[in-house]
Amino acid sequence: MKIIDQIYIDGAFVTPHGDERFDLFNPATEQVIGSVRLADAEDARRAIAAAKRAFPAHSRSTKAERISMLQRMHAAVSAREDDLLDAIIEEYGAPVAWARWMARHASDVLLQAAKTLDSYDFVRRAGTAEVVMQPLGVAGLITPWNSDAGFICGKLAAALAAGCTAVIKPSEMSAIQTRIVTEALHDAQLPPGVVNIVTGRGETVGAEISTHPDVAKVSFTGSTAVGRSILRAASETFKRVTLELGGKSPMIVLDDANFTQAIPLALNAGFMNSGQACVAGTRILVPQARLHEFEAGIAAAIANFPAGDPRDPKTHIGPLVSRKQWDRVQRYIRIGIEEGARLVAGGEGRPTGLDAGWFVRPTVFSDVRNDMTIAREEIFGPVLSIIAYRDEAQAIAIANDTPYGLQAYVCATDVERAAAVAAQIEAGRVLVNTLTHEPAAPFGGFKQSGIGREYGTFGLEAFMEPKAVLGVL
Repeated sequence: MKIIDQIYIDGAFVTPHGDERFDLFNPATEQVIGSVRLADAEDARRAIAAAKRAFPAHSRSTKAERISMLQRMHAAVSAREDDLLDAIIEEYGAPVAWARWMARHASDVLLQAAKTLDSYDFVRRAGTAEVVMQPLGVAGLITPWNSDAGFICGKLAAALAAGCTAVIKPSEMSAIQTRIVTEALHDAQLPPGVVNIVTGRGETVGAEISTHPDVAKVSFTGSTAVGRSILRAASETFKRVTLELGGKSPMIVLDDANFTQAIPLALNAGFMNSGQACVAGTRILVPQARLHEFEAGIAAAIANFPAGDPRDPKTHIGPLVSRKQWDRVQRYIRIGIEEGARLVAGGEGRPTGLDAGWFVRPTVFSDVRNDMTIAREEIFGPVLSIIAYRDEAQAIAIANDTPYGLQAYVCATDVERAAAVAAQIEAGRVLVNTLTHEPAAPFGGFKQSGIGREYGTFGLEAFMEPKAVLGVL
């Protein structure tokens, strides 16, 4: 049993004022593996005060000093990669290959931020004015459970590179991963107060961060519903806000696509992170004339995406993070059946041979209309919908007929044609014949998938304001 009873404020591990205990589970076994003592609003206020005290010095630090800080953070988090890997598998249930990527990503984003900072010009000319990019102040960073370490380090890297100090509220469901990251950041010997990490509930710690007048910026990743409430709360003090929210990403398979490549690409896009990914390609748009061919290919290929023990290298889909999430996904599968969608693979219940753990059968529906619940709402599990289209124009129309606009995928043999389709899709990122991540490119959503961008120069500038100075030259 892992007992976590401290938070991190002003450069030290301290006992929280909050006294609520929250059980931590292994989702593959449903067994309790630990407990975390949760911070409360008073702890959040202490963390914000520490960050406010540290801001003047950090905001005046040089680019070289911040790069050195990020490099130390990268080295410290990288040194804990194996510990983080074990925690991601045990506490979250990610399959080992995906968990390794997640553990490595946490340190990679720190190094990428250092590279971005190195080439960034904080002062530029605009006519007769000198424009200075100035850090906002204390940044509140609220992160989800589906990639705990990566989100903590990614948001923190951009905030510190910009010259902000930070108060981080990670998900209480990821406390073991958070503890490892916190210990690594402490080992990097950052100035006290620059980084503060308070694990607590959204309705207490998150609410305090969203409303406190000394927080200048909130960066949140999570559900659209929670993002909406944060935006309302932040508006009272006009905080700058970055929201990376839900998605219902289309995977457009054009009629010239090679299905030998398109089908594995579609399944990988849809089942990534066991389906618990805001960018998952959950709506697969297939030409009507090739629908039966595609369905047959999916039915055959689904065997290559088994659900099971996350420590088994053959496992592609691990358990969902919690019983609540499992129940939610089961409900959506029932809704799909009730609304008339046809199962090509999967269905309700656990996969054959698994009697415990929050495992979902990898599920693919066909005969799905874009007005069905399973095509409209974010399920956040390994459940995909095949939607047939008549022609390219209808495919684009269906792809854009969603309240979301985070990511999209296009699969085709003719790359120029695919690029022309990509140009018409309303999404923050469009991937053509690939699942590659580019850390220098902006990431964020159109419509109800969010506000603002993360990563690269766009992510750095999200923590700054331009100030024009005239008459000095």
